[in-house]
Amino acid sequence: MTTADSPDRDETIIVAEHLCRTFPGPVVALDDLSVRVRRGEVLVVIGPSGSGKSTFLRCLNGLEQIDSGTIVIDGIPLDASEANRLAIRREVGMVFQSINPEPHRAVRDNINQTPRLARARNRNEAARASRDLLARVDLADKADSYPAQLSGGQQQRVSIARALALHPKVMLFDEATSALDPEMIGEVLDVMRALAEGGMTMVVVTHEMGFAREVSDRVVFMEAGRLVEEAATEDFFLRPAQERTREFLRQIR
Repeated sequence: MTTADSPDRDETIIVAEHLCRTFPGPVVALDDLSVRVRRGEVLVVIGPSGSGKSTFLRCLNGLEQIDSGTIVIDGIPLDASEANRLAIRREVGMVFQSINPEPHRAVRDNINQTPRLARARNRNEAARASRDLLARVDLADKADSYPAQLSGGQQQRVSIARALALHPKVMLFDEATSALDPEMIGEVLDVMRALAEGGMTMVVVTHEMGFAREVSDRVVFMEAGRLVEEAATEDFFLRPAQERTREFLRQIR
């Protein structure tokens, strides 16, 4: 959701070109995929199961290695250089489908133990930062709770706060609501919506078409590791160019 006052909103921050990734089998996860994302943009990636969406996200922050192609995040190439890979990990926050707060740490300690806050100059600085992050995801009153005492939606919001503790320039969301009960989905989407309104660059894999229509700037439709269609959100949903896209949208409505 690029806003009128989004800084440098025409600047490209993610460049992924000709990505290929094949797993044993062989299973082709990415097949010559090229995508660019502008700073402050919300890009939603949709497609049938097994289309390569999650692999694409995991390649963007180096959790999966590409077989060929190039990835550049904010001017830093994701290559064999360990320094570059670590730099990109600091630039890119990721929230996964599985909910993963550390169960034996209180919520505030889950936040404080992220690498950036663990390196804070003093404990007061880290505590202040964690309070601010929990307030940002509407969990200020849960700082002393343990994950088992939270709902699934609250736990996922802790995961978002942990990712934000890195002060990332890009946030990746991989089906962040798919493991939640229906009544908990809205609270996580509200946090994601607020991040978008604040100008955060986001790449979001989701089945939540309402969120995609309301919040995204562009939509990418993938199938079998390839980009089938890419368009501005309104054009994608109202005037899809490809018959396969039209068929997919009919099936999910």
